[in-house]
Amino acid sequence: MVHTRPTVVALHDGDAPDEMARIAEHADLRYATGDQLPEALPGADAMFVWAFRSQAIADAWPHADQLRWIHSASAGVDRLLFPELRDSPVQLTNSRGVFDQPIAEYVLGTVLTFAKDMHTTLRLQDAKQWKHRVTERIEGKTALVIGTGPIGRAIARQLTAAGLRVTGAGRTARTGDPDFGDVHASDDLPAIAGDYDHLVLAAPLTPQTHGLINADVLAAMRPTARFINVGRGELVDQPALVTALQQHHIAGAALDVFDTEPLPQESPLWDMPHVLISPHMSGDTVGWTDELVDLFLTNLRAFTDDTDLRNVVDKQRGYVTG
Repeated sequence: MVHTRPTVVALHDGDAPDEMARIAEHADLRYATGDQLPEALPGADAMFVWAFRSQAIADAWPHADQLRWIHSASAGVDRLLFPELRDSPVQLTNSRGVFDQPIAEYVLGTVLTFAKDMHTTLRLQDAKQWKHRVTERIEGKTALVIGTGPIGRAIARQLTAAGLRVTGAGRTARTGDPDFGDVHASDDLPAIAGDYDHLVLAAPLTPQTHGLINADVLAAMRPTARFINVGRGELVDQPALVTALQQHHIAGAALDVFDTEPLPQESPLWDMPHVLISPHMSGDTVGWTDELVDLFLTNLRAFTDDTDLRNVVDKQRGYVTG
């Protein structure tokens, strides 16, 4: 069977990874920034969205006269689900599976950092201060992982292996889950948040989860509890989180995502000693760009052969269903 060589637009933010050049072995490759996208889209069959935070696709959509498939270099696709794409026949796939274990390791690292007070140790070392302290154990502590997709499940397995008792929260309540045991409905968070030492947020951003962690949930948490967000910044009422931290209603937070990125320098979160801040990098480990391109090429072969793509997103719901 002879296949037509597809045309792929690679949307980047001005810093496309070198590994992306491998796509040119299998397709006619057009690089484009957001400003260049309207000129690059006509005649394109597929798009590899490396700049997954870009808003340019919706603006350039009228120029997508031949587009049949979009692939996102992230697990979250919330910024791609604008109405025109949602209602179109264009297939959308994501990079589910690439980031699961790295993010789980990041979460375990933050749990250990808080328990062993490593962030304070580094500050004291910088100041050349010798200050003995006692620290916490993580064995037997409890964690609620909000989001029961692949990333949430990897987090649950990692924390369970480290000795924590893990429960989940998702769209619907259920029992007997292989990774969480019990899963609570996310709507019940204000009633159950106070039962846990750690709240870990790994849910996708959808209209239903926007602002999921609000003042009521934060007020219900234990004053000794820590909050960890590896999902999306918009899942959290960030001003309410700042207030909860400032008033010591919770003991600390590890934040990899924010409602505005980069986090503005004037944010009070920067100066809080009980807050760990990382620049949206929890899933980015050595070799991650190769893995993302490998996944895209696997789907590109399926696209060219007209077979089923991996990680197809239900555009109405905003997550992979298979």
